Amino acid sequence: MNSTDLPPLSVRSPADLIAAVPYLLGFHPADSIVVVALSGKRIIFAARGDLPGDADPYEPGQHIAAVTARQGADSATVVGYGPADRVTPAVDAVRAALTEAGLAVLDALRVTDGRWWSYICDEPSCCPPEGTPYDPLASTVPAAAVFAGQVALPDRAALAAQVAPVGGEAMRQAVERAQRRLTELLVAAPAADLLGARAVRTAGAAALRTARRRHRDGARLTDDEIAWLCLLLTHLPVRDHAWERTDGRDEDVVFWAEMLRRSAPELIAAPGSLLAFAAWRDGQGALAAVALERVLADHPTYSLALLLDDLLRRGVPPSRLDGWPATGLPRARRRARRRARRRPR
Repeated sequence: MNSTDLPPLSVRSPADLIAAVPYLLGFHPADSIVVVALSGKRIIFAARGDLPGDADPYEPGQHIAAVTARQGADSATVVGYGPADRVTPAVDAVRAALTEAGLAVLDALRVTDGRWWSYICDEPSCCPPEGTPYDPLASTVPAAAVFAGQVALPDRAALAAQVAPVGGEAMRQAVERAQRRLTELLVAAPAADLLGARAVRTAGAAALRTARRRHRDGARLTDDEIAWLCLLLTHLPVRDHAWERTDGRDEDVVFWAEMLRRSAPELIAAPGSLLAFAAWRDGQGALAAVALERVLADHPTYSLALLLDDLLRRGVPPSRLDGWPATGLPRARRRARRRARRRPR
């Protein structure tokens, strides 16, 4: 399931809501069940899950309802994307679970092939049995979302492509050189430095500082720089040093995305988890989710990835960690500045 902090969008009709969902999630959903939760008239949360296969849809319905209820919402709308035979049982299960959780279900929609149907409204004048065609471009929502800096990728696969590996034999050779360099570092460490822990942490802090500075300056990091940093990040004190300096800044997301994509598979656990953390802090829950999927596929027991995966699945809002780490501008001010930079002059 994916969740995210949301931009302020004005939604006045089912067509507006359908137009908004891709921007709330970051991609156009398919074969999905989506819950959009509100507090009063304000959208405060959106969550997406895959349509259940042959399994009983009630259990995933309960989960997504429980996560939604924890957001302080008082109402929600359910939107199912896909064929009726798969969407209807999933929507029914989520509606029932939301009601049990004490939330008012404002509407329940099915979206299929450019039309939408309501499971609640049966007035032919507004909800005809053949469905209502909709044109997202006819809504003002996409323009408002783009103005607020939101994007909607074509599908979830396009989002996953943003964390897909691009390394090859050159990176493999760079990792071998980094391993020899680490061995030399440990051999040269003084006897008082137990297991070379201090030397490794010092080298890790220096490698991170240099890589971040060069990345900010627009330089393309070499394979050796990436291999060296990612190898040092396998040491938890180095990883935690980097974690303390990672927030939801744009540069954090871009930096750790490059580290994840170019790193060797055996070294992706730390950079992938740090990307997930940065994306989650920036309200990009879907990007955080695909980063964690890639990490956990190769490193299923990596503790930081498991922790962040649990935060996403529970729908914990990034605001819970406002003030930590104490670096950079407050998130609200950073976002205001990003919006100002995007406005035409």
